[in-house]
Amino acid sequence: MSLTITPLYGGLIGLLLVFLSVRVIFRRRSAKVSVGDGADKDLQKRVRVQANCAEYAPIGLILLAMAELQGAPGWVAHFLGLMLLTGRVVHAYGLGVTPQVIPMRKLGMALTFLMLILTALANIGHALS
Repeated sequence: MSLTITPLYGGLIGLLLVFLSVRVIFRRRSAKVSVGDGADKDLQKRVRVQANCAEYAPIGLILLAMAELQGAPGWVAHFLGLMLLTGRVVHAYGLGVTPQVIPMRKLGMALTFLMLILTALANIGHALS
């Protein structure tokens, strides 16, 4: 069985990460900070938004790929992929704007955690059956 759904979400989340990274680069240039954050609050926030995506997206995509390889129905894989993508986008926006939009941040984390939990449990269940 080959992966046909996970690459879509991997690509979209990859583009999101590049977008967040470019935001960090632009802020570094405008703040003239090469290494670290230079105590620049906006740079600190942008770095944190980028890092948060980089921390959660990989495990979500790995779990999604394993579920797809184990034969998860296409609609389920798309649902889980959309949960992860939407969670990461909503969280990045909620955390990245000033002032933060805490409800969006919470929704983004809830979607991400729910996707991780559902996919992890599905993978465990399939492995034990």
